[in-house]
Amino acid sequence: MVVGDVTTGTEVLVIGAGPGGYVAAIRAAQNGLDTTLVDRDAYGGVCLNYGCIPSKALISATDVAYDARNATEMGVHADPVIHTDEMQEWKEGVVDQLTGGVEKLCKANGVNLMQGEATFVDDSTARIAHGGEGQGSETIAFEHAIVATGSRPIEVPGFEFEHDPIWSSREALEVEEPPEKLLVVGAGYIGMELSTVFAKLGVDVTVVEMLDGIMPGYEDDVTRPVKQRADELGIDFNFGEAASEWEETEGGVVVTTEDEDGEEYTYDADKVLVAVGRQPVSESLDPEAAGVDVDENGFIRTDDQARTNVDNVYAVGDVAGEPMLAHKASNEGIVAAEVIAGEPAALDQQAIPAAVFTDPEIATVGMTEAEAEEAGFEPKIGQFPFRASGRALSTGESEGFVRIVAEQEAGFVLGAQIVGPEASELIAELGLAIEMGATLEDVASTVHTHPTLAEAVMEAAENANGEAIHTLNR
Repeated sequence: MVVGDVTTGTEVLVIGAGPGGYVAAIRAAQNGLDTTLVDRDAYGGVCLNYGCIPSKALISATDVAYDARNATEMGVHADPVIHTDEMQEWKEGVVDQLTGGVEKLCKANGVNLMQGEATFVDDSTARIAHGGEGQGSETIAFEHAIVATGSRPIEVPGFEFEHDPIWSSREALEVEEPPEKLLVVGAGYIGMELSTVFAKLGVDVTVVEMLDGIMPGYEDDVTRPVKQRADELGIDFNFGEAASEWEETEGGVVVTTEDEDGEEYTYDADKVLVAVGRQPVSESLDPEAAGVDVDENGFIRTDDQARTNVDNVYAVGDVAGEPMLAHKASNEGIVAAEVIAGEPAALDQQAIPAAVFTDPEIATVGMTEAEAEEAGFEPKIGQFPFRASGRALSTGESEGFVRIVAEQEAGFVLGAQIVGPEASELIAELGLAIEMGATLEDVASTVHTHPTLAEAVMEAAENANGEAIHTLNR
Protein backbone atom coordinates (compact mmCIF):
# COMPACT_ATOMS: atom_id res chain seq x y z
CA MET A 1 0.00 0.00 0.00
CA VAL A 2 1.31 3.45 -0.91
CA VAL A 3 0.78 6.10 1.71
CA GLY A 4 -0.97 9.14 0.29
CA ASP A 5 0.56 12.58 0.20
CA VAL A 6 0.31 14.46 3.50
CA THR A 7 0.89 18.19 3.98
CA THR A 8 2.55 19.60 7.09
CA GLY A 9 4.04 22.97 7.94
CA THR A 10 7.21 24.30 9.56
CA GLU A 11 8.84 27.67 10.12
CA VAL A 12 12.31 26.52 9.04
CA LEU A 13 12.98 23.60 6.72
CA VAL A 14 16.62 22.50 6.68
CA ILE A 15 17.53 20.20 3.80
CA GLY A 16 20.63 18.13 4.52
CA ALA A 17 21.91 16.96 7.92
CA GLY A 18 25.64 17.46 7.50
CA PRO A 19 27.79 19.89 9.51
CA GLY A 20 26.02 22.86 7.90
CA GLY A 21 22.48 21.52 8.12
CA TYR A 22 22.27 19.97 11.57
CA VAL A 23 24.08 22.93 13.14
CA ALA A 24 21.67 25.32 11.41
CA ALA A 25 18.69 23.27 12.60
CA ILE A 26 19.85 23.21 16.21
CA ARG A 27 20.56 26.95 16.25
CA ALA A 28 17.17 27.72 14.66
CA ALA A 29 15.43 25.59 17.28
CA GLN A 30 17.46 27.27 20.04
CA ASN A 31 16.04 30.55 18.78
CA GLY A 32 12.50 29.30 19.30
CA LEU A 33 11.72 28.48 15.66
CA ASP A 34 9.74 25.41 14.67
CA THR A 35 12.41 23.55 12.71
CA THR A 36 12.36 20.44 10.53
CA LEU A 37 15.57 18.72 9.40
CA VAL A 38 15.33 16.33 6.47
CA ASP A 39 18.06 14.09 5.05
CA ARG A 40 17.95 11.22 2.58
CA ASP A 41 20.86 9.36 4.17
CA ALA A 42 22.46 9.56 7.60
CA TYR A 43 22.60 12.30 10.24
CA GLY A 44 25.98 13.99 10.22
CA GLY A 45 26.20 13.95 6.42
CA VAL A 46 29.22 12.92 4.38
CA CYS A 47 31.62 14.45 6.91
CA LEU A 48 30.69 12.30 9.89
CA ASN A 49 29.71 9.16 7.98
CA TYR A 50 31.94 8.89 4.92
CA GLY A 51 34.54 11.66 5.02
CA CYS A 52 36.21 13.75 7.72
CA ILE A 53 35.67 11.48 10.72
CA PRO A 54 36.24 8.00 9.26
CA SER A 55 39.29 9.20 7.33
CA LYS A 56 40.85 10.77 10.43
CA ALA A 57 40.11 7.62 12.41
CA LEU A 58 41.96 5.48 9.85
CA ILE A 59 44.79 8.03 9.67
CA SER A 60 45.18 7.81 13.46
CA ALA A 61 45.05 4.01 13.50
CA THR A 62 47.61 3.56 10.72
CA ASP A 63 49.84 6.19 12.34
CA VAL A 64 49.91 4.09 15.53
CA ALA A 65 51.12 1.05 13.61
CA TYR A 66 53.61 3.01 11.52
CA ASP A 67 55.07 4.86 14.51
CA ALA A 68 55.45 1.65 16.50
CA ARG A 69 57.22 -0.02 13.58
CA ASN A 70 59.56 2.95 13.12
CA ALA A 71 60.51 3.81 16.71
CA THR A 72 63.80 1.93 16.93
CA GLU A 73 65.67 5.21 17.53
CA MET A 74 63.69 5.53 20.75
CA GLY A 75 64.62 1.99 21.75
CA VAL A 76 61.22 0.62 20.81
CA HIS A 77 61.33 -2.49 18.62
CA ALA A 78 57.95 -3.69 17.40
CA ASP A 79 56.31 -5.29 14.41
CA PRO A 80 52.58 -4.71 14.89
CA VAL A 81 50.05 -6.93 13.17
CA ILE A 82 47.22 -4.98 11.55
CA HIS A 83 43.74 -6.49 11.42
CA THR A 84 41.91 -4.12 9.10
CA ASP A 85 38.52 -5.68 9.87
CA GLU A 86 38.99 -4.79 13.54
CA MET A 87 40.26 -1.35 12.55
CA GLN A 88 37.08 -0.82 10.52
CA GLU A 89 34.96 -1.98 13.44
CA TRP A 90 36.64 0.57 15.71
CA LYS A 91 36.23 3.30 13.09
CA GLU A 92 32.53 2.52 12.73
CA GLY A 93 32.17 2.74 16.50
CA VAL A 94 33.58 6.27 16.40
CA VAL A 95 31.22 7.20 13.56
CA ASP A 96 28.18 5.68 15.30
CA GLN A 97 28.94 7.53 18.53
CA LEU A 98 29.14 10.87 16.76
CA THR A 99 26.15 10.42 14.43
CA GLY A 100 24.06 9.09 17.29
CA GLY A 101 25.08 12.14 19.28
CA VAL A 102 23.95 14.45 16.46
CA GLU A 103 20.53 12.80 16.38
CA LYS A 104 20.16 13.07 20.16
CA LEU A 105 21.23 16.73 20.15
CA CYS A 106 18.71 17.55 17.43
CA LYS A 107 15.89 15.86 19.34
CA ALA A 108 16.94 17.41 22.66
CA ASN A 109 16.80 20.87 21.07
CA GLY A 110 13.33 20.25 19.65
CA VAL A 111 14.26 19.72 15.99
CA ASN A 112 11.79 17.62 14.02
CA LEU A 113 13.72 14.90 12.18
CA MET A 114 12.61 13.40 8.89
CA GLN A 115 14.17 10.83 6.53
CA GLY A 116 13.66 11.39 2.83
CA GLU A 117 14.73 13.29 -0.26
CA ALA A 118 13.53 16.88 -0.54
CA THR A 119 12.59 18.58 -3.80
CA PHE A 120 11.36 22.15 -4.12
CA VAL A 121 7.82 22.61 -5.44
CA ASP A 122 8.04 26.40 -5.19
CA ASP A 123 9.59 28.98 -2.86
CA SER A 124 7.40 27.98 0.08
CA THR A 125 6.79 24.28 -0.46
CA ALA A 126 8.90 21.13 -0.73
CA ARG A 127 8.04 17.51 -1.47
CA ILE A 128 9.70 14.86 0.70
CA ALA A 129 9.97 11.43 -0.89
CA HIS A 130 10.45 8.74 1.72
CA GLY A 131 12.67 5.78 0.91
CA GLY A 132 11.36 2.27 0.81
CA GLU A 133 8.46 0.62 -0.97
CA GLY A 134 5.08 1.96 0.06
CA GLN A 135 6.51 4.85 2.07
CA GLY A 136 5.05 7.50 -0.22
CA SER A 137 5.78 11.19 0.13
CA GLU A 138 4.59 14.28 1.92
CA THR A 139 4.53 18.00 1.28
CA ILE A 140 6.01 20.53 3.69
CA ALA A 141 5.02 24.17 3.62
CA PHE A 142 7.82 26.35 5.00
CA GLU A 143 8.39 29.99 5.84
CA HIS A 144 12.18 29.71 5.43
CA ALA A 145 14.42 27.04 3.93
CA ILE A 146 18.12 26.35 4.44
CA VAL A 147 19.74 24.24 1.72
CA ALA A 148 22.67 22.18 3.04
CA THR A 149 22.85 19.34 0.53
CA GLY A 150 26.65 19.14 0.46
CA SER A 151 28.83 17.70 -2.27
CA ARG A 152 29.86 14.42 -3.90
CA PRO A 153 33.08 13.12 -5.50
CA ILE A 154 33.74 14.16 -9.09
CA GLU A 155 33.83 11.26 -11.54
CA VAL A 156 36.47 11.07 -14.26
CA PRO A 157 34.82 10.15 -17.60
CA GLY A 158 35.07 6.40 -18.06
CA PHE A 159 35.95 5.87 -14.37
CA GLU A 160 32.42 5.86 -12.95
CA PHE A 161 32.13 4.64 -9.36
CA GLU A 162 29.49 2.06 -10.30
CA HIS A 163 32.30 -0.18 -11.54
CA ASP A 164 33.68 -2.46 -8.81
CA PRO A 165 37.40 -1.77 -9.20
CA ILE A 166 36.83 2.02 -9.24
CA TRP A 167 36.65 3.60 -5.79
CA SER A 168 35.58 6.97 -4.53
CA SER A 169 36.89 8.00 -1.11
CA ARG A 170 33.79 6.40 0.44
CA GLU A 171 34.63 2.90 -0.81
CA ALA A 172 38.28 3.37 0.12
CA LEU A 173 37.33 4.19 3.70
CA GLU A 174 35.15 1.09 4.03
CA VAL A 175 37.57 -1.54 2.75
CA GLU A 176 38.25 -4.44 5.11
CA GLU A 177 40.86 -6.18 2.98
CA PRO A 178 43.36 -3.73 1.45
CA PRO A 179 44.45 -4.44 -2.13
CA GLU A 180 48.03 -5.34 -2.90
CA LYS A 181 48.27 -2.57 -5.49
CA LEU A 182 46.34 0.71 -5.48
CA LEU A 183 46.38 3.34 -8.19
CA VAL A 184 45.29 6.80 -6.98
CA VAL A 185 44.10 9.30 -9.57
CA GLY A 186 44.66 12.78 -8.11
CA ALA A 187 47.26 14.17 -5.70
CA GLY A 188 45.02 16.69 -3.94
CA TYR A 189 44.36 16.56 -0.22
CA ILE A 190 42.01 13.54 -0.38
CA GLY A 191 44.34 11.59 -2.65
CA MET A 192 47.35 12.36 -0.46
CA GLU A 193 45.63 11.55 2.83
CA LEU A 194 44.36 8.20 1.59
CA SER A 195 47.57 7.33 -0.27
CA THR A 196 49.36 7.71 3.05
CA VAL A 197 46.84 5.51 4.88
CA PHE A 198 47.15 2.69 2.38
CA ALA A 199 50.94 2.94 2.18
CA LYS A 200 51.10 2.55 5.96
CA LEU A 201 48.90 -0.53 5.61
CA GLY A 202 51.57 -2.03 3.37
CA VAL A 203 49.82 -1.41 0.05
CA ASP A 204 51.88 -0.69 -3.08
CA VAL A 205 50.56 2.80 -3.95
CA THR A 206 51.00 4.65 -7.25
CA VAL A 207 49.67 8.18 -7.75
CA VAL A 208 49.00 9.81 -11.12
CA GLU A 209 48.36 13.56 -11.24
CA MET A 210 47.80 15.71 -14.31
CA LEU A 211 49.54 18.73 -12.73
CA ASP A 212 53.23 18.95 -11.90
CA GLY A 213 53.09 18.49 -8.13
CA ILE A 214 51.02 17.45 -5.14
CA MET A 215 48.27 19.55 -3.59
CA PRO A 216 48.11 22.51 -5.99
CA GLY A 217 47.22 25.72 -4.20
CA TYR A 218 49.76 25.23 -1.43
CA GLU A 219 53.25 26.71 -1.56
CA ASP A 220 56.07 24.39 -2.61
CA ASP A 221 57.96 24.58 0.67
CA VAL A 222 54.76 23.70 2.53
CA THR A 223 54.10 20.55 0.50
CA ARG A 224 57.76 19.49 0.25
CA PRO A 225 57.92 17.66 3.63
CA VAL A 226 54.72 15.80 2.73
CA LYS A 227 56.15 14.68 -0.61
CA GLN A 228 59.39 13.61 1.09
CA ARG A 229 57.51 11.49 3.63
CA ALA A 230 55.38 9.97 0.88
CA ASP A 231 58.56 9.05 -1.00
CA GLU A 232 59.90 7.41 2.17
CA LEU A 233 56.68 5.39 2.39
CA GLY A 234 57.33 4.08 -1.10
CA ILE A 235 54.52 5.94 -2.86
CA ASP A 236 55.32 6.26 -6.57
CA PHE A 237 54.33 9.56 -8.22
CA ASN A 238 53.73 10.21 -11.91
CA PHE A 239 53.01 13.85 -12.67
CA GLY A 240 51.73 15.43 -15.88
CA GLU A 241 49.50 12.45 -16.65
CA ALA A 242 45.70 12.20 -16.88
CA ALA A 243 43.84 8.89 -16.55
CA SER A 244 42.16 8.09 -19.88
CA GLU A 245 40.86 4.52 -19.72
CA TRP A 246 41.00 1.22 -17.88
CA GLU A 247 40.29 -2.43 -18.52
CA GLU A 248 39.91 -5.46 -16.32
CA THR A 249 42.49 -8.21 -16.48
CA GLU A 250 42.64 -11.60 -14.87
CA GLY A 251 44.72 -10.20 -12.03
CA GLY A 252 43.05 -6.80 -11.59
CA VAL A 253 42.96 -3.75 -13.83
CA VAL A 254 45.25 -1.92 -16.23
CA VAL A 255 44.90 1.87 -16.29
CA THR A 256 46.09 3.94 -19.22
CA THR A 257 47.20 7.55 -18.72
CA GLU A 258 48.19 10.19 -21.22
CA ASP A 259 50.48 13.20 -20.97
CA GLU A 260 50.05 16.54 -22.75
CA ASP A 261 52.07 15.29 -25.73
CA GLY A 262 49.74 12.35 -26.22
CA GLU A 263 52.20 9.75 -24.98
CA GLU A 264 50.49 6.89 -23.14
CA TYR A 265 51.53 4.98 -20.02
CA THR A 266 49.99 1.92 -18.37
CA TYR A 267 49.75 0.87 -14.72
CA ASP A 268 48.68 -2.41 -13.14
CA ALA A 269 46.52 -2.26 -10.04
CA ASP A 270 43.93 -4.19 -8.04
CA LYS A 271 41.82 -1.10 -7.30
CA VAL A 272 41.67 2.47 -8.57
CA LEU A 273 40.86 5.36 -6.22
CA VAL A 274 39.62 8.45 -8.06
CA ALA A 275 40.16 11.58 -5.94
CA VAL A 276 40.04 14.59 -8.26
CA GLY A 277 37.78 16.84 -6.19
CA ARG A 278 34.14 17.29 -5.23
CA GLN A 279 31.11 18.93 -6.81
CA PRO A 280 27.92 20.38 -5.27
CA VAL A 281 24.73 18.36 -4.89
CA SER A 282 22.01 20.73 -6.07
CA GLU A 283 20.25 19.38 -9.15
CA SER A 284 18.18 16.74 -7.29
CA LEU A 285 16.71 19.55 -5.18
CA ASP A 286 15.30 21.30 -8.28
CA PRO A 287 16.31 24.76 -7.01
CA GLU A 288 14.90 26.38 -10.15
CA ALA A 289 11.40 25.44 -9.00
CA ALA A 290 11.91 27.80 -6.06
CA GLY A 291 13.52 30.45 -8.28
CA VAL A 292 16.95 29.93 -6.74
CA ASP A 293 19.97 30.92 -8.87
CA VAL A 294 22.58 28.24 -9.50
CA ASP A 295 25.88 28.95 -11.26
CA GLU A 296 27.37 26.97 -14.14
CA ASN A 297 29.14 24.61 -11.72
CA GLY A 298 26.03 23.81 -9.70
CA PHE A 299 26.82 26.06 -6.72
CA ILE A 300 23.99 28.09 -5.22
CA ARG A 301 24.81 31.79 -5.09
CA THR A 302 24.51 33.47 -1.65
CA ASP A 303 25.23 36.80 0.01
CA ASP A 304 27.03 37.62 3.27
CA GLN A 305 24.06 36.34 5.27
CA ALA A 306 23.91 32.99 3.40
CA ARG A 307 20.74 34.15 1.65
CA THR A 308 20.07 33.22 -1.98
CA ASN A 309 18.39 35.49 -4.50
CA VAL A 310 15.08 34.26 -3.01
CA ASP A 311 14.60 36.12 0.27
CA ASN A 312 13.37 33.19 2.35
CA VAL A 313 15.77 30.57 0.97
CA TYR A 314 19.34 30.20 2.28
CA ALA A 315 22.23 27.92 1.31
CA VAL A 316 25.19 26.83 3.43
CA GLY A 317 28.20 24.54 3.15
CA ASP A 318 29.64 22.87 0.07
CA VAL A 319 26.57 23.57 -2.06
CA ALA A 320 27.12 27.31 -1.49
CA GLY A 321 30.67 27.30 -2.89
CA GLU A 322 34.31 27.20 -1.95
CA PRO A 323 36.00 26.57 0.34
CA MET A 324 34.41 23.15 0.84
CA LEU A 325 35.12 22.83 4.56
CA ALA A 326 32.92 21.40 7.32
CA HIS A 327 33.72 24.20 9.77
CA LYS A 328 32.87 26.82 7.16
CA ALA A 329 29.53 25.03 6.62
CA SER A 330 28.76 25.07 10.35
CA ASN A 331 29.56 28.76 10.61
CA GLU A 332 27.30 29.52 7.66
CA GLY A 333 24.55 27.38 9.18
CA ILE A 334 24.66 29.35 12.41
CA VAL A 335 24.56 32.66 10.53
CA ALA A 336 21.61 31.57 8.36
CA ALA A 337 19.63 30.41 11.39
CA GLU A 338 20.33 33.60 13.32
CA VAL A 339 19.40 35.81 10.37
CA ILE A 340 16.07 33.96 10.08
CA ALA A 341 15.55 34.49 13.82
CA GLY A 342 16.05 38.23 13.35
CA GLU A 343 19.54 38.42 14.82
CA PRO A 344 22.16 40.81 13.34
CA ALA A 345 24.36 37.99 12.02
CA ALA A 346 26.63 37.98 8.97
CA LEU A 347 29.52 36.05 7.42
CA ASP A 348 32.10 38.61 8.46
CA GLN A 349 35.00 36.37 9.49
CA GLN A 350 38.44 37.66 8.56
CA ALA A 351 39.83 34.27 7.52
CA ILE A 352 38.87 30.59 7.44
CA PRO A 353 41.53 28.05 8.43
CA ALA A 354 42.12 24.85 6.47
CA ALA A 355 43.97 21.67 7.40
CA VAL A 356 45.24 18.63 5.52
CA PHE A 357 45.83 15.50 7.59
CA THR A 358 48.79 14.23 5.61
CA ASP A 359 52.09 13.16 7.19
CA PRO A 360 53.16 15.69 8.31
CA GLU A 361 50.01 17.78 8.62
CA ILE A 362 49.47 21.06 6.78
CA ALA A 363 47.37 23.96 8.07
CA THR A 364 46.88 27.47 6.72
CA VAL A 365 44.86 30.56 7.49
CA GLY A 366 44.67 33.98 5.87
CA MET A 367 47.19 35.24 3.33
CA THR A 368 50.45 33.88 2.01
CA GLU A 369 53.34 36.29 1.44
CA ALA A 370 52.48 36.49 -2.26
CA GLU A 371 48.80 37.10 -1.56
CA ALA A 372 49.66 39.86 0.93
CA GLU A 373 51.82 41.60 -1.66
CA GLU A 374 49.08 41.26 -4.27
CA ALA A 375 46.61 42.82 -1.80
CA GLY A 376 48.86 45.88 -1.47
CA PHE A 377 50.59 45.05 1.82
CA GLU A 378 54.30 45.13 2.50
CA PRO A 379 54.57 41.76 4.25
CA LYS A 380 56.80 40.96 7.18
CA ILE A 381 57.65 37.27 7.54
CA GLY A 382 58.61 35.21 10.58
CA GLN A 383 59.44 31.50 10.51
CA PHE A 384 60.43 28.88 13.05
CA PRO A 385 61.58 25.33 12.20
CA PHE A 386 60.28 22.41 14.24
CA ARG A 387 63.79 20.96 14.28
CA ALA A 388 64.56 23.73 16.80
CA SER A 389 61.56 22.82 18.97
CA GLY A 390 62.36 20.74 22.04
CA ARG A 391 58.86 19.28 22.08
CA ALA A 392 58.93 18.35 18.40
CA LEU A 393 62.29 16.62 18.81
CA SER A 394 61.01 14.74 21.87
CA THR A 395 58.11 13.34 19.84
CA GLY A 396 60.34 12.21 16.98
CA GLU A 397 58.48 14.48 14.54
CA SER A 398 60.59 17.55 13.73
CA GLU A 399 59.95 18.14 10.02
CA GLY A 400 58.39 21.40 8.90
CA PHE A 401 57.91 24.90 10.26
CA VAL A 402 55.54 27.64 11.39
CA ARG A 403 55.42 30.75 9.22
CA ILE A 404 53.59 33.98 10.04
CA VAL A 405 52.78 36.69 7.50
CA ALA A 406 52.22 40.15 8.98
CA GLU A 407 51.79 43.72 7.88
CA GLN A 408 55.10 45.59 8.00
CA GLU A 409 54.23 48.87 9.72
CA ALA A 410 51.93 47.90 12.60
CA GLY A 411 52.63 44.16 12.61
CA PHE A 412 49.03 42.99 12.21
CA VAL A 413 48.92 39.24 11.53
CA LEU A 414 47.64 38.60 7.99
CA GLY A 415 48.15 34.87 7.58
CA ALA A 416 50.06 31.76 8.54
CA GLN A 417 51.25 28.48 7.07
CA ILE A 418 52.21 25.46 9.17
CA VAL A 419 53.57 22.11 8.08
CA GLY A 420 54.53 19.72 10.83
CA PRO A 421 53.23 17.85 13.88
CA GLU A 422 49.74 18.90 15.06
CA ALA A 423 49.55 21.70 12.49
CA SER A 424 45.75 21.32 12.47
CA GLU A 425 45.65 22.22 16.17
CA LEU A 426 48.30 24.97 16.12
CA ILE A 427 46.57 26.98 13.37
CA ALA A 428 43.70 27.94 15.69
CA GLU A 429 45.86 30.41 17.62
CA LEU A 430 46.78 32.23 14.43
CA GLY A 431 43.20 32.19 13.17
CA LEU A 432 42.21 33.91 16.42
CA ALA A 433 45.06 36.40 15.99
CA ILE A 434 43.77 37.41 12.55
CA GLU A 435 40.15 37.56 13.69
CA MET A 436 40.87 39.83 16.68
CA GLY A 437 43.37 42.04 14.83
CA ALA A 438 46.35 40.91 16.89
CA THR A 439 49.89 41.98 16.10
CA LEU A 440 53.17 40.10 16.07
CA GLU A 441 53.94 41.67 19.43
CA ASP A 442 50.66 40.33 20.87
CA VAL A 443 51.53 36.78 19.82
CA ALA A 444 55.20 37.03 20.80
CA SER A 445 54.49 38.52 24.24
CA THR A 446 51.89 35.88 25.14
CA VAL A 447 53.59 33.39 27.46
CA HIS A 448 53.40 29.92 25.91
CA THR A 449 53.70 26.72 27.93
CA HIS A 450 57.05 24.91 27.78
CA PRO A 451 57.78 22.45 26.32
CA THR A 452 55.04 22.56 23.68
CA LEU A 453 54.70 22.72 19.93
CA ALA A 454 52.80 25.99 20.38
CA GLU A 455 56.06 27.70 21.35
CA ALA A 456 56.93 27.52 17.64
CA VAL A 457 54.10 29.98 16.95
CA MET A 458 55.50 32.41 19.53
CA GLU A 459 59.02 32.05 18.16
CA ALA A 460 57.84 32.62 14.57
CA ALA A 461 56.27 35.90 15.70
CA GLU A 462 59.48 36.83 17.51
CA ASN A 463 61.49 35.91 14.41
CA ALA A 464 59.46 38.34 12.30
CA ASN A 465 60.51 41.08 14.71
CA GLY A 466 64.14 39.93 14.76
CA GLU A 467 63.84 38.77 18.37
CA ALA A 468 63.66 34.95 18.22
CA ILE A 469 65.76 33.12 20.81
CA HIS A 470 65.92 29.58 19.47
CA THR A 471 66.51 30.21 15.76
CA LEU A 472 68.61 32.67 13.82
CA ASN A 473 66.74 35.88 13.04
CA ARG A 474 66.16 37.10 9.52
